[in-house]
Amino acid sequence: MAYDTKHAGKPPLVVVALGGHAFMQPGEEGTHEQHIRNAQHICEQLMTLVERGYHLVITHGNGPQVGSLLERDEMRGDSLPVRPLDVLVAQTEGSLGYYLQQAMLNSLRRRDIRRFVVTVVTQVIVDRNDKAFKHPTKPVGPFLSEEEARRREREMGWTVVEDAGRGWRRVVPSPVPQKVIQRKMIREAASKGHIVIACGGGGIPVYKTDRRDYAGVEAVIDKDRTSGVLARGIDADLLIILTAVDCVYLHFNQPEQSPLGAVTLAECERYIAEGHFPVGSMGPKVEAVQDFLLHGGSRGLITSPERLESALHGEAGTHFIGKI
Repeated sequence: MAYDTKHAGKPPLVVVALGGHAFMQPGEEGTHEQHIRNAQHICEQLMTLVERGYHLVITHGNGPQVGSLLERDEMRGDSLPVRPLDVLVAQTEGSLGYYLQQAMLNSLRRRDIRRFVVTVVTQVIVDRNDKAFKHPTKPVGPFLSEEEARRREREMGWTVVEDAGRGWRRVVPSPVPQKVIQRKMIREAASKGHIVIACGGGGIPVYKTDRRDYAGVEAVIDKDRTSGVLARGIDADLLIILTAVDCVYLHFNQPEQSPLGAVTLAECERYIAEGHFPVGSMGPKVEAVQDFLLHGGSRGLITSPERLESALHGEAGTHFIGKI
């Protein structure tokens, strides 16, 4: 199932969602130098899309970086004001967008490809009555002892949970993204051939007040779900989610594990209903692709950065088909 861009008409528009590997590899501390090196590596892999003629919008995660900023604010104590979570998301949209933007410009220059790159600090509308605000589930920040976690729960109003035997963590709401405010700007820039970096960390969660103003809210939106909403909001032709595994598996990590190659929308819905994709790992990715296909998208792809080129030739990855 190769992806052919050699056809008449406008170049195809693709949204590519990057996982945590974009900036930090396992075991790394997240230094400035590591961010530069990893951004350069992922951008070199994305060049296969640029060279094939795609118009490109890039989204990315920000979990470790927001966690680091939260920890820094907490270590400052009362000496400096603590910034709300939506502001930290905005801050990392800018800093991580800069790493990617610079790396992408350098990759383009080395190939003498004349395209511009822009980072958009992106706001995403959520429903302030979303049930997620009553039941926070998204872990953020460092692992803590139970004693320290309970202290912060009492003194700072946190919701804390034990995280898979690894320690205690703060959890925050993860509401469903509804609409990307800057979608038309993103679509216009990408349609002119510029490479757009947007919706970093799932975007800044905002809601509309009773006066119809926008207001930020302390929450974290899943970046894969936002990527799906953005893809349909800009009429993308293809949604690609890059992750740590080369494709989607049924019965993952079980003796009967089996890879998925091409998947129809009906099959995707059945696999989700059967519970094959856990909430904390592959679930949001597959559901983001499903949402994109349900709202008119034609194709989705989940694979690893290393297998991206092979996947575009139909030789790797899991390919989701909306229309037959």
